[in-house]
Amino acid sequence: MRLTLCENMRAVPYVPFYLALAGGYWKSEGLDIRHVVSPSTSRTATALLEGSVDVSWGGPMRVMMHHDADPACPLVCFAQVVARDPFLLVGRTRKAAFRWRDLVGLRVAPAGDVPTPWMTFQDDLQRAGLDPASIAERRVRPMARNLDAYRRGAVDVVQVFEPYADVLVSEGHGHVWHRFTERGDIAYTTFYAPRRFTRARREACRRLVRGMARAQAALFAATPAAVADAVASFLPKLSRGALTRIVAAYRTSGLWAKTPELPSTPYLRLKAALVSGGLIRSDPPYERLVDAELSQVGS
Repeated sequence: MRLTLCENMRAVPYVPFYLALAGGYWKSEGLDIRHVVSPSTSRTATALLEGSVDVSWGGPMRVMMHHDADPACPLVCFAQVVARDPFLLVGRTRKAAFRWRDLVGLRVAPAGDVPTPWMTFQDDLQRAGLDPASIAERRVRPMARNLDAYRRGAVDVVQVFEPYADVLVSEGHGHVWHRFTERGDIAYTTFYAPRRFTRARREACRRLVRGMARAQAALFAATPAAVADAVASFLPKLSRGALTRIVAAYRTSGLWAKTPELPSTPYLRLKAALVSGGLIRSDPPYERLVDAELSQVGS
């Protein structure tokens, strides 16, 4: 069975997908995967709607945005893979017991490459009784720009994902203050596709989820070093030591789901953050956006 699978972007948090490819777990399910990389994160969903790819992996945030703009949008999510928020706060000094109020008065630089990191961050700030605008000011910017500002001493705290946090810590330029994985499962990354495809090619989708379930089991059964060895070709700029450290820390923090099951609670937790941040205005229901039965195939 041939299936064109689109990668949202090359990123360390997507290790389970790379493991599924490298370990041959989809091939063993009888799938002939044509793996392509999206030219940009905003184009991933568009490629599905245009029919140039069959299935993509990426954030349900995009699917919610499309449904918010068009209630008749046919995109549907299935199989939770990156369960939690992969971003971290890195500051210059050690912080033994971080509290959100510790950010008051500091120059904080949230990640603005895509919407979700700031949406979850601002939601945490609001729940802590803080004004997100006063914390971030105009510093919701791409990570590369904020990292440059951090190195120049122009900001005090940056929101980044790996490997940027590991680099700052390893170089002695920063300390991890907070991991956003502490929010719990929020369906950060799933598969998604047009509903017509998940219905017409049901068995191919089932095999995709079964292969992912096998990769998830392998991810938690192997040592971090073995996982790093398996996926190293997808992340050639990272040293094996750095990748091993990152895999170990992400796995310990609960970043990756152990099964593809996608229940309503993680979906609702993510949606609440997008609504509170004004990214979406409607309330797209779980039943419309999630194929729960398909998500349970590999569980």
